[in-house]
Amino acid sequence: STSIYYKKNCKFENNHHFKRQLNMKIAIIGTGYVGLVSGICFSDFGHDVVCVDKDPRKIEMLKNGDIPIYEPGLDTLMARNVDADRLSFSLDLADVIDGAGVIFIAVGTPTRRGDGHADLTYVMAAAEEIALLARDYTVVVTKSTVPVGTNRLLEKTIRAANPSLDFDVVSNPEFLREGAAIEDFMKPDRIVLGVESNRAKEVMHNIYRPLYLRDFPIVATDLESAEIIKYASNAFLATKITFINEISALCESVGADIKQVSKGMGLDGRIGNKFLHAGPGYGGSCFPKDTTALARIGQDNGVPMQITETVIKVNEQTKKRMFDKILAICDGTLSGKTVTILGVTFKPNTDDRRDAPALTILPALISAGAKLLVVDPQGKREGEALLPGVDWVEDAYTAACGADLLVILTEWNEFRALDLKKLASSMTSPRMADLRNIYSAKDAELAGFEAYDSIGRASFGTTDG
Repeated sequence: STSIYYKKNCKFENNHHFKRQLNMKIAIIGTGYVGLVSGICFSDFGHDVVCVDKDPRKIEMLKNGDIPIYEPGLDTLMARNVDADRLSFSLDLADVIDGAGVIFIAVGTPTRRGDGHADLTYVMAAAEEIALLARDYTVVVTKSTVPVGTNRLLEKTIRAANPSLDFDVVSNPEFLREGAAIEDFMKPDRIVLGVESNRAKEVMHNIYRPLYLRDFPIVATDLESAEIIKYASNAFLATKITFINEISALCESVGADIKQVSKGMGLDGRIGNKFLHAGPGYGGSCFPKDTTALARIGQDNGVPMQITETVIKVNEQTKKRMFDKILAICDGTLSGKTVTILGVTFKPNTDDRRDAPALTILPALISAGAKLLVVDPQGKREGEALLPGVDWVEDAYTAACGADLLVILTEWNEFRALDLKKLASSMTSPRMADLRNIYSAKDAELAGFEAYDSIGRASFGTTDG
């Protein structure tokens, strides 16, 4: 059964064993986005945390105070807890497992090529390593996003490898937004725990004690329900994004304004205004992977996830529709034209380009004969390998000089207040495809642009507008 625990009715507040172990030793396997953010935030709760990874480059960077991902504020929080001797990094789980009563598995579960399943190779390898190394009672917690039934399988794997080990398995999915992960961790909408023993439940409440003391809800469920909560949540959010993108196409056809439509919808408390911003399609490390996995889980269990399958299809069509819009604003040809791209990460305040719309749109532009000049505050480090054939430029004004088209793909703050007159006057052919609806047709026209297009709103100077 599902239960929600708050400070006022938490049964463990008066447990003497609970009080003695407010500070815990935690090991986190995996220093990717989820593992690193979780480890740093847990250490800020006062726990002793060791983050473990088999990648020597990552561990060396972290030991030197450098972070292999971009997340605002994470470097400062890490430094504070390293200085307080609550946070450290290691290459070898064997060195840190002694005394670590809780081990989080936070390794990657990418989409497996060929069948759409989540790849559990790293999760199961971590489970086997824990089974071989653990000696005392251990709570094994999955932070990684895993298909339904994985935690049962993980339990069987550990028990088969080490029948004498005393342990519990807990599902603790993460709900972190890239770019706002610290706030999401420290002020969560909810903490989900798939936990089926009182002993493990006590340990997990101990770990999250700073949050439930501030009345953040802890939802305790069975293992399968916790696994589905994660997938269902992301699929629902992806559905909202895809729905408003589809509505934006209708707005363009009938002459409506998607911003007005979104506002009118969002004021309904049953709908809400979040994730109703039209754009070039969703991307990132979660939505594409999790919607694909949920669709696959449904197929395998004889319950097709028809809405989710449609969302996946429409999202791909949305990305391709962006190319058509760009082509239309350039009079149907891109051959020999210089295009300035502002933003390639899937959203601002992150360096993540996984499944970003840019990875679909930019190669199509190159294939059509365009020369691309790209500006992104954090996208270059990994983007150079993912986007061959583009030139990276430091600022928007330099990149726009002599260009035939300006395309806004990511709504970084520095792109929100550009001097449009300065941009237009420096371009060979002042045209703008604003795929994040930052500006308006009126703004562009007053600044001297000869063509402007956006998502679900008025345009001018395009072959289809």
